Amino acid sequence: MSKPYIPFLLLFSALLLLSPSSAEIKSLTITTDTRPMILFEKFGFNHKGHVNISVSSVSVALLSSSSQPESSRLGFFLLNEETLLQVLIEIQQNPSFCVLDSHYIFRLFTFRDLSPPPSASFSRSYPVTSPNEYSLFFANCAPQTSVSMVVRTEIFNLDSDGSKDYLSAGQTQLPSIFFLFFLAYLTFFIFWVYTCSTNKHSVHRIHLLMAVLLLMKALNLICAAEDKHYVKVTGLPHGWDVLFYIFQFIRVVVLFTVIVLIGTGWSFLKPFLQDREKKVLMIVIPLQVLANLASVVIGETGPFIKDWVTWNQVFLLVDIICCCAIIFPIVWSIRSLRETSKTDGKASRNLAKLTLFRQFYIVVIGYLYFTRIVVFALRTIAAYKYQWVSNAAEETASLVFYIVMFYMFRPVEKNEYFVLDEEEEEAAEIALRDEEFEL
Repeated sequence: MSKPYIPFLLLFSALLLLSPSSAEIKSLTITTDTRPMILFEKFGFNHKGHVNISVSSVSVALLSSSSQPESSRLGFFLLNEETLLQVLIEIQQNPSFCVLDSHYIFRLFTFRDLSPPPSASFSRSYPVTSPNEYSLFFANCAPQTSVSMVVRTEIFNLDSDGSKDYLSAGQTQLPSIFFLFFLAYLTFFIFWVYTCSTNKHSVHRIHLLMAVLLLMKALNLICAAEDKHYVKVTGLPHGWDVLFYIFQFIRVVVLFTVIVLIGTGWSFLKPFLQDREKKVLMIVIPLQVLANLASVVIGETGPFIKDWVTWNQVFLLVDIICCCAIIFPIVWSIRSLRETSKTDGKASRNLAKLTLFRQFYIVVIGYLYFTRIVVFALRTIAAYKYQWVSNAAEETASLVFYIVMFYMFRPVEKNEYFVLDEEEEEAAEIALRDEEFEL
């Protein structure tokens, strides 16, 4: 195997940590692919796991005048994370080493097992009796060749009653988890509508947008629950994945918009947005469109496509930019209130506003930190059977964030924005002279 093979395997070793376990019945088309390694799926097996793989329309093309490669140098295999390091050591010691010859892999078949042309096809089911999380790879150990083929994969575990479970061992609980959170958000939405209806004089336009956010979140979760349920039972989402991505797109755009609008004080402190605040929205919303497009590509295609890594990088970069962008309006509002408090003579009211914005700033930072860093850490370090814990933690953190944010900016007659206690005016003036609210 040539030296360029090494960075490819190192790259895929990183993808093993980043890509979530998933499986469906998938039909994939590979066209003139020259990569030495292609990662197809990552799946957590119990002691009754199975891999059904069918390959058809196989052709191997020479890129130079070299001789026809050995058919045994191209094939499929399973690899778990525990033995990945051993395979990397083998290749590092011998760059010409073919991973299909390693004793640390579970080799499924090579192109030597294909039926003779013109059929060039293969179909077989393999039991996986050693519980672990495995990745399905295709290896091309023949330099200067490109491969074209149609691959159909069906990976599943068998339940105690003999039924097939197409979700990884660590994700089989997700339909129930998503449905429980759907009920929580639906209850939250009903309560929010009731709160707005009983405080009509204090309701602002932002409260209506917050209601839309809750509804989109609830619909997103029920679609996620149905999507995972149908994949679990049948191996196919039956269209629920489309609805999931639609409501996820609307929900994320509305969430970032709500955070920006609350951060600017729109509808509470002032009925309009300044130019710089409009620019933040004009940046965040298109970036969220791009981020959701990347999310769809990542979720619906898988790591077998050539640009899968690029789309992951796009998603991470855009997400980081958006998370940073939504912080600025909150900082601007805090500084603006501090400057205003020095001239308008309403120390108590301004102190309450500053306190509220400072708390909101901390809550947003905590939410972004937990869902972007802590959840990723949980997903990385948790055993494959407990991958659902990271999903449950992320949804719990999101629910807590929504509850706190909605409570802070709820429609009540004596909202902290408008509190004015003359007895505490002097104390408020002293507090405002401190540097407590500097960021």
